[in-house]
Amino acid sequence: MALVNEHFLKLQNSYLFSDIAKKVNSFKVTHPKDKIIRMGIGDVTQPLAPAVIEAMHKAVDELAHKESFHGYGPEQGYPFLIDAIIKNDYESLGVFIEPSEVFISDGAKSDCGNIGDMLRHDNSIGVTDPVYPVYIDSNVMAGRTGICIDGKWTDVVYIPCTAENNFVPQLPSRKVDIIYLCYPNNPTGTTLTKEELKKWVDYALENDAIIMYDSAYEAYIRDKNVPHSIYEIKGAKKVAIEFRSFSKTAGFTGVRCGYTIVPKELNAYTLSGDPVSLNKLWLRRQCTKFNGTSYITQRGAEAIYTPEGKAQVRATIDYYMKNASIMKEGLEQCGLKVYGGTNAPYLWVKTPDGLTSWKFFEKLLYEVYIVGTPGVGFGPSGEGYLRLTAFGDRDETIEAIGRIKQWMK
Repeated sequence: MALVNEHFLKLQNSYLFSDIAKKVNSFKVTHPKDKIIRMGIGDVTQPLAPAVIEAMHKAVDELAHKESFHGYGPEQGYPFLIDAIIKNDYESLGVFIEPSEVFISDGAKSDCGNIGDMLRHDNSIGVTDPVYPVYIDSNVMAGRTGICIDGKWTDVVYIPCTAENNFVPQLPSRKVDIIYLCYPNNPTGTTLTKEELKKWVDYALENDAIIMYDSAYEAYIRDKNVPHSIYEIKGAKKVAIEFRSFSKTAGFTGVRCGYTIVPKELNAYTLSGDPVSLNKLWLRRQCTKFNGTSYITQRGAEAIYTPEGKAQVRATIDYYMKNASIMKEGLEQCGLKVYGGTNAPYLWVKTPDGLTSWKFFEKLLYEVYIVGTPGVGFGPSGEGYLRLTAFGDRDETIEAIGRIKQWMK
């Protein structure tokens, strides 16, 4: 008899965004002529940069000829992309990264979910709250979270990020082994300064903890005192794994490409206290369970680091951040309290009149035909908030804010 991994049975019935899709699809059936504007899921709307398209076309042509054909590539990524990442994303920050510390993947979500394969099931975990659901769900699958009671997992240390603490997480109340940080933050759109991030690196150094640092939105940072990489903090290479994505940086949500930095200095430990290199373990894991990101995709990713590619990608990021500015200004004019939207493409909106997250979501959908994401779906501290994204079309963004202004008069 084949036995199931019963930790999977502890998961909530469906993924947050699946629940949203069901509600939206049901609404569309009963309101087929009404135009819905989606501002919930963080999918991009602008096309890939011309430099990326040109590079991918060239790569396709290469595969049509025997002398330039590429079959299996290295599981950790091609050197041409790894070198471009190191030069442009880290050397420019004064951070030294070795090529063997860079692992190209099909996106940050996959690596964030899979990274726990290397770590024992009985590690304690701490998460900022609200939090990207993948961090919690992947640990549920691994058996690290206990059971869910009233929306909270018994073995998870929740670190509230609320308006009362300016969404700056405080160090955990009890020792944790694995810490998840995402900055700029999804869902709140807020950031940490170098001084604030240093507290977490120091904590990890003192407690032999590991920080899982999701930096998928670093390209949207405008404030000079906000770090683009955790490795800008002294000692971080000893305690942190960093995840990055081309999805929101370069519009690769459908193309799929990202990368993870696993420093050689980073160790976990056996029960007897012996250090083990996580860089070596992750390489072994990837060579076993991952067959590499396609050559065509990696050539496209490489192109965002060319002079033309940089300018084109920056123009798209500026487009989305202009959307964020329009949204933030318009919502605040309606009397709503809005966080984020200045160093990130996410806006965290306090629901009016004490409405719950789902109730405000439903009112926006049914009365204004706008889709957001209920904040409570990101954790207990998300109750009373709605997440909106700035990845939409400019005209639709303006129309959506106009609808909300009219609705809230």
